[in-house]
Amino acid sequence: MYSDIKNFLSQDNMMNYAKVILQVIVIAVVMKIVLHILNLLIDKFFKKQKNTKFGFNERKSDTLSALLKSVLRYVVYIVGILSILDTIGFETRTLLVGAGLGGIAIGFGAQSFIKDVISGFFILFEDQFSVGEYITIDDMSGIVECVGLRITKLKDFSGDLHIIPNGSITKVTNHSRGNARALVDIEVGFDADIDKVLSILDEVCESVRKDDSNIVKGPAVEGIAEIGDNGVKLRITAMTKPMTQYKVEMEIRRKVKDEFEKAKIYIPYPTRVIITKSGNN
Repeated sequence: MYSDIKNFLSQDNMMNYAKVILQVIVIAVVMKIVLHILNLLIDKFFKKQKNTKFGFNERKSDTLSALLKSVLRYVVYIVGILSILDTIGFETRTLLVGAGLGGIAIGFGAQSFIKDVISGFFILFEDQFSVGEYITIDDMSGIVECVGLRITKLKDFSGDLHIIPNGSITKVTNHSRGNARALVDIEVGFDADIDKVLSILDEVCESVRKDDSNIVKGPAVEGIAEIGDNGVKLRITAMTKPMTQYKVEMEIRRKVKDEFEKAKIYIPYPTRVIITKSGNN
């Protein structure tokens, strides 16, 4: 046993161990330097993209930059770890063959995971939707809380959180891109003075236009939209900033009601006339 310890502590063995340790340290330092240089190059590339006319917008650039850094970090780590194992004396070829066979077996069971990741990448790359936007995915609507490579989290107005695998998303409607239309239908009776009603509605539109900064265009009275069984329906439309159309519609209705009450103009309601006959059958 003494001879084994002596051989272990021999000068040649100590030199070999020191050499291996030095090589491991060099590999680790090279990994760190390579990662630093790659990160600088990625930052420089996407910073240039932000400043070009036809480049990516800031949100997309940040998303793709973080994604690319993550992928390259894993690649550098894998290459570095294999190099360290090879330096220590492990048979990396045998390890790679075993990992390859295991990867094939895992791949058959991870097809849905890979589909989710690929779909998530294209959602981010194409900027289909982002956090804070109101969207509809199939029959689920809500505010986007998280957009990841594998899943999307959607919270509806009732507070329920929907966790949707990206691979299952086939159709998306984004309600937060571009201006929205506000539409209000007002019904008055047949006996109402239409010219007077239109004048009041014009005044309401002018008042709302001055007070509400969410309005982009209008509101304006379009005219008579429908002649129904109980009265005449008039229509008001406006263009608003995204997701503010409901607030604008409610404000228009409130002011119309106030002005109609002042002018004694009443909204019609269904009436029923019952005719009875008296006398002998």
